[in-house]
Amino acid sequence: MAERRLLRFAPLVLLLSLGRYAWVLGSPDGWGMIDLKVYWSLAPNLLGDRLYSVDMPFTADFPLPFTYPPFAALVFIPLSWLPWLAARVLWQMLSLVCLGWLVRTALGLVAARSGQPWDATWSRRVMLWTALALWCEPVRKTLDFGQINLVLIAGVFAAMVASRQALAGLGVGVAAGLKLTPAISSLYFLVTRRFAAAAWSAAGFALTAAVGFLASPADSWRYWFELLGAADRVGPVGSVINQSLRGALSRSLGYDVGTSWPWLLAVAVSAVLAGFALRAAVRAGDTLATVVAVQLFGLLFSPISWSHHWVWVVPLVLWIGYGAARRGPLAWSLAAAWLVVTGSDLITFLIEQQPSIWEIPRPWPLAALGWCYPLLGLITLAVLPRLLRTDTGAQEQDERPPLTETSKVGRSVG
Repeated sequence: MAERRLLRFAPLVLLLSLGRYAWVLGSPDGWGMIDLKVYWSLAPNLLGDRLYSVDMPFTADFPLPFTYPPFAALVFIPLSWLPWLAARVLWQMLSLVCLGWLVRTALGLVAARSGQPWDATWSRRVMLWTALALWCEPVRKTLDFGQINLVLIAGVFAAMVASRQALAGLGVGVAAGLKLTPAISSLYFLVTRRFAAAAWSAAGFALTAAVGFLASPADSWRYWFELLGAADRVGPVGSVINQSLRGALSRSLGYDVGTSWPWLLAVAVSAVLAGFALRAAVRAGDTLATVVAVQLFGLLFSPISWSHHWVWVVPLVLWIGYGAARRGPLAWSLAAAWLVVTGSDLITFLIEQQPSIWEIPRPWPLAALGWCYPLLGLITLAVLPRLLRTDTGAQEQDERPPLTETSKVGRSVG
């Protein structure tokens, strides 16, 4: 009932949220969008075989290099033809559209699973949740930095759930060619036995690598055979903004754990939890739960998972929040925890407490708080099978025919 009243004002809430965000941003001349500036300013160096030899000299902390595959630079070159102001405005608008698409895709899967037709209520939910998601830390940091996350995740999400296997696989493969992290999405095709899509994703990825070699053989050779896997080149592994298992373990132990036994043990635990979660999600036929489980495992496993990479929290919370069977204490506690952690901007507070992004050791309270995303990710994978069992049981109950008066009497006598 409360949601119905709130949904009446969903268009107004969205307009106010966008207006407030525009007010906070101020003039486009003041937008930092430091990551977008890397894409915009360094991508043309691919044409001179200097993509990985030139850094952007002026940044807040250290000169930023181009860290994506050569194919990504090729895609960003047209953006560099625009004036810097126009590139910023265009990227902000594109990212906001992709945020709305991300919410629309997630709620579309929820509606389809529940057997509900898409109507004005669901459309208003898209507006409401887009307005709220705008203020969660991963989304806001993505917009502030001008990161590619929202554009990439919206495309990956649409590709993963596409019905045509060639389209789904190629979409994921091309996304992995832009930025390696979407490659984990191929796991979704394997666990759902969409082997043709998995093959197409490998082909799409290989195609992007080949295009990169055609554009710049020297830069491509250097990236794939010299720079690949150098996490320290991407950024400070131990900084609190790195919310991967490796980052959290490093801050707790006081040194970069790399691929040593603590990291291997943590990855093994997360892999086991992800395995049980994926098995339960596939058996339940829950597409959104399967997608989210795959992406959570990828975020935990990756050596670098900046807090703004955790935009997948948005469809995760939508999955938890909708479907009557999931509205139990466990589910709502989990959703509330994610909303508090991402909505309170805890990461920004922790960034302000660390003396330097390069200093790994820190007092234990800060190290413990620095586990906020990976710990919640592990907990989510652990409880996901239970939530799915509850959901399946409730759906079976809903599908049973209603008791007639005769059957009620017979049951009471029996």
